[in-house]
Amino acid sequence: MADGSFHNFPFTAVAGQESLKLALILTAIHPRIGGVLISGPRGSAKSTLARGLAGVMPLMEGNETAFVTLPLGATEDRLLGSLDIDSVLNEKQVKFQPGLLAQADQGVLYVDEVNLLADSLVDVLLDVSASGVNRVERDGVSHVHDARFVLVGTMNPEEGELRPQLKDRFGLMVALSNQYTLEERVQIVRLRDEFDQDPKGFCEAFKYKQRNLRQSISQAKARLHSIKCADALRMDIASRCQDASVDGVRADIVWVRAAMAHAAWRAADTVSIEDVQAVEEFVLAHRRQQASSSQHTPPSSPPPSSRRLPDSYNEPAQEGRTPGKSSPSPQNEPQSEGETSTGELGQMAPQRQQASVPLRLMFTQTRELRTATSSRLLVGKQRGVSQGGAHLGNRQNGGIDIAQTLRKSVGVWPPQQLLRRKAHTGKAVLHCILLDTSGSTLAEQTFAKAKGVILDIAERAYLQREQISILGFGGEQVDWLLPQVRAPQNIRVQLDELGAGGGTPIHQALEDAERYLQQALRQQSQLELYSYILTDGRVTGAFATKVWPGQLTVVDTELAPVKRGRAQELASALKADYISLSQLLA
Repeated sequence: MADGSFHNFPFTAVAGQESLKLALILTAIHPRIGGVLISGPRGSAKSTLARGLAGVMPLMEGNETAFVTLPLGATEDRLLGSLDIDSVLNEKQVKFQPGLLAQADQGVLYVDEVNLLADSLVDVLLDVSASGVNRVERDGVSHVHDARFVLVGTMNPEEGELRPQLKDRFGLMVALSNQYTLEERVQIVRLRDEFDQDPKGFCEAFKYKQRNLRQSISQAKARLHSIKCADALRMDIASRCQDASVDGVRADIVWVRAAMAHAAWRAADTVSIEDVQAVEEFVLAHRRQQASSSQHTPPSSPPPSSRRLPDSYNEPAQEGRTPGKSSPSPQNEPQSEGETSTGELGQMAPQRQQASVPLRLMFTQTRELRTATSSRLLVGKQRGVSQGGAHLGNRQNGGIDIAQTLRKSVGVWPPQQLLRRKAHTGKAVLHCILLDTSGSTLAEQTFAKAKGVILDIAERAYLQREQISILGFGGEQVDWLLPQVRAPQNIRVQLDELGAGGGTPIHQALEDAERYLQQALRQQSQLELYSYILTDGRVTGAFATKVWPGQLTVVDTELAPVKRGRAQELASALKADYISLSQLLA
């Protein structure tokens, strides 16, 4: 059911956050912009403004604009629509029961914590948002209906990034801060207190502001079809997109539409450079691939890490998560031997070593990495069914099996039992690799051989259509060298680009990786985790005993004749399997 604005905090009563208000208004003026992604910490009015948008959108045929919330735990049937069971049982007719997509048509579809949305629902949103049409072919139902809505999603970046395909579907993005002045904080608390004490009276007090804003949006919407954008400005937009190294041309299309909406909002007849600049950061915030030296890139954008993989593999996570760059190790962390005052290893520039041939990891029988002929590949095939809207009936999600139900109920009505299809729900698999990139790993070509181990893991993960992420720790930094993505077909070239040097901040790496994996499990409780720590263990300080999420293997890359055994101590502390690189080489 759509939420009425009467029960929501009025859009015009929200203090501050003018950039988000503008982005939402522009999307209401020109829905083909594609919606708004709102990123920000807790307490930054993300949800309040998103819910308030429906209250100021132009009314459709005299009715309130639909505001539909997509819960994180919703099923595909709830989102797409399904067979009307009551109609089958009572009227002996097959009818379509509309889902959330049908309810949101011409309105707002809101997803709180969209970065935590299940992959199956993300796939559905990708299909429908691209076409504006929902096609349902399942359970004996064949139905097509329009599903054109403003998609508004909110997310807290601390809980993980958004799957890149869905992120790109959002036309605009606004990154919020919850830092307010003292005056703003007082005003926010006062307004909220007044609303909580008398919601009806509070909304009534803002009734005219709400109505005036709705009329202004309606007038801008009517003016939109006459707005012109000169070719010179289109060329300027294309140049800015090229400078930002965006993928494809969706940014160009969205930018032109947003600029036209901004021109209509200020009651102009043509798009000006002011309109282009006003929406620039909205369009590029989630599409910019790298920091640019041009004037179009905000100076606050951090430069890309020199220790990250090339841009072609530095894309956000495909499954809704992108690990962020970690902060340097705190000063009170135990220092590695490479970080002593002598600075011989700590001061050296990173050195590269080309990856060796793939080195097959040999696990214990219970921990064997599955091969392409194992059941994991079969699960991968089940997960790889067609994603097209017309083929969603191929998803085996345990829905009602109409044919079997009617076959078992010949001569008996209504059926005594509803039979369901067997559900095929292959689990997602993530291989998380922690790679020691300190200077000590350069001896005996150890770094090259560690890359060979990664090659083996990545190649088998690729065949099984599983995900992989690589966290590097060396020198003063802990960096996500490869974000969580479907394992690429060939990463040898990318691994060869990685350098090693400096000390070993392994304690910080362990904390960051554990925190990231716990977040991954909160997002996807059925996720299978396989972690690998490749290190020579040349670090001082005791390892904290902890229970590692999923299954963990420590690969000891120390090849010295007399080993210090620190990697084996790490495996013992983490209750992990222990494998020596010298064993693999033998």
